[in-house]
Amino acid sequence: MADDAAVTEHVHFVFDGHRIESSSKTSLLQAWAAAGLPLTENVGCMGQGVCGACRVLVRRKGERLAGTALACETLPEEGMQVSFLDHFPARRPHAYDLHALTDSWTAIDEIDKVFPEAKNCRHCSGCDRACPKGIEVQRMVNLAAVGQAFAAAELFDHCVMCNLCVAACPEHIDPAHLGQFVRRMAASLTLRPSDLIMRLHEIEDGRQVIDPDAPGANPPVAP
Repeated sequence: MADDAAVTEHVHFVFDGHRIESSSKTSLLQAWAAAGLPLTENVGCMGQGVCGACRVLVRRKGERLAGTALACETLPEEGMQVSFLDHFPARRPHAYDLHALTDSWTAIDEIDKVFPEAKNCRHCSGCDRACPKGIEVQRMVNLAAVGQAFAAAELFDHCVMCNLCVAACPEHIDPAHLGQFVRRMAASLTLRPSDLIMRLHEIEDGRQVIDPDAPGANPPVAP
């Protein structure tokens, strides 16, 4: 009985001024939709917008300070107060040409040219606290600032470009866009797997025959 009660538990919370009753086992975004409220924005994984768009400000019952989260992966709690957050664009465009990157010798110069603010990091950890994915944003910024593009890019693998770190940074570093830059830089400077290149050459030369009628090549389509 206790397990059944836990499954059917309902909570009451306020979301953008709307009082909502919802299962405690569904996400904030699903609760919003189930309440019949319009999905006009901030719905990347439900057919509109982009991933990371459902950023919200959340204050839990009994807590004085609010924190940031993604509505798609946050469960509602009794007495919670939630509000959608608008998009925070970068303060300025960051123009760069990945084709101009010939090797990693130029990484530190390119990063400093495109994101000169990175070296001004105050180490306040505001970006870390704002990130709903738990990424070490400040460490990524510091690694990028000294030219360690590959290490910085690896830290940013799970970034969904919600831009909350952009809003949190007092130096206007635009960490999310810096993270995107170093990821692109790392990819552009990485050699493709040799076995993949060999296979592509085999296909081009006709040595790797592609048979569309081979067994398993046309799995049945579900009705």
